[in-house]
Amino acid sequence: MQPKYHVITFGCQMNKNDSERMETLLKKVGLESTNEKDQADVILVNTCSVRQSAEDRVFGLIRKFEPLKEKNPKLIIGITGCMPGRDRDQTFKKKMPIVDLYFPTAEMGQLPRWLGELRPELVNSEDTVEDYMKLKPEYHSKRQAFVSIQTGCNKFCTYCVVPFARGLEKNRPLADILEEIRELAAHGCVEVTLLGQTVNSYRAPDPESFSDENPYENHFAGLLWEVNQITGITRLHYTAPHPLHMNDEIIDAMTLPAHLNFIHLPVHAGDDDVLRKMNRRYTANQFLEVIDRLRAKIPDLAIGTDMIVGFCGETEEAFQKTVELFKTVSFDISYTAQYSVRSGTAAWRAFEDDVSIEEKKRRWDVMQKLMEETVFEKNQKYVGEIVSVLVDRHAPPKVTDEMLKMPEKIQELMAAQPGLCYGNSREMKLVRFEGEADVVGEIVDVRVTRADKWVLIGDRV
Repeated sequence: MQPKYHVITFGCQMNKNDSERMETLLKKVGLESTNEKDQADVILVNTCSVRQSAEDRVFGLIRKFEPLKEKNPKLIIGITGCMPGRDRDQTFKKKMPIVDLYFPTAEMGQLPRWLGELRPELVNSEDTVEDYMKLKPEYHSKRQAFVSIQTGCNKFCTYCVVPFARGLEKNRPLADILEEIRELAAHGCVEVTLLGQTVNSYRAPDPESFSDENPYENHFAGLLWEVNQITGITRLHYTAPHPLHMNDEIIDAMTLPAHLNFIHLPVHAGDDDVLRKMNRRYTANQFLEVIDRLRAKIPDLAIGTDMIVGFCGETEEAFQKTVELFKTVSFDISYTAQYSVRSGTAAWRAFEDDVSIEEKKRRWDVMQKLMEETVFEKNQKYVGEIVSVLVDRHAPPKVTDEMLKMPEKIQELMAAQPGLCYGNSREMKLVRFEGEADVVGEIVDVRVTRADKWVLIGDRV
């Protein structure tokens, strides 16, 4: 019987992309995937450390694996991702004694050797991979893909563990990125999202790989142009850029045909003192100036952001400046986090976490309410408009208890009704319409008839 693995992923899109690479490696050495944890010979958990709650989930999950380990002592349990990356003194590892493998993402390529040392019968090869980014991911969607263009970060925002968990910024060769995307397009992919911690700071280690006719000097703008030349890629997006690197060439490249009409640009706070303590390297006015340049070039651009409330020393006055900045920009979506102390960061060493849990929650509630009101209002402009949607899932008609009480013929007729199709528009708005499962993976036009907070509802044109 072929040995099996089960991968669990927490955190961001980059973690998901890393897990896809790990799956490629596991399949290459002879393992197959299973959704059943109790059937797995190897369970690997790809972890996130962005907040304490993310790490707590991992500790809780490992405790749940204890019965599996007792039942099958040969079961290999591994932890990778951001937790091992920042756990320099193995403090976290000591809390998880049943864990057999504990390694940062960059060491993923050693998995064949480690598995072979623990259970040689599981693998058909112990050949290691020096650079895990050279692995082609085991993509779970044919039509959409996340493509990492860099790992690590040089910014050292005082609240963030990424430079400690993933190391300093390392950019993939342009030739490797374009080869991966061309292969994706050849197999039917139409939408690519470029990933990086500060994705728009990308510098190609092989600038000679840019086309002679590429009009841009900025390497990230040049990368966007190159992807636009790849036949089949009609939807292009990237996340997450840093405001510091959002120059005019990148903004111009966002007007190229494939680019989605959306940008997610984290701001985190609207008060200059808080931004300085966060080491974000820009002021609120400088962020607003970037927004002005984006909207001058792309007037109908949808804009999302990230916010942190309750950071060290954030007064009520400082918080109100964040509220005002949100109102000024009128974001299409915002992901607000309550500040969570991360051991090892500069904020943990230098500042007092002096905003109470209750006050953080109150400020989160204020931002959430403002965001929901703003999003609902902004979404109304789409009513009556036609939006282009890449359908990514289908929900069949629900058979309720009441339907089961009806005559069999009526049950059949009701069950035969179209289900609901879901996908994102080019503004990254979730869209829902009635349709059949065979449109999943297709790009269709939908006329919006109603707009809620989180979804545009309409009919296929």
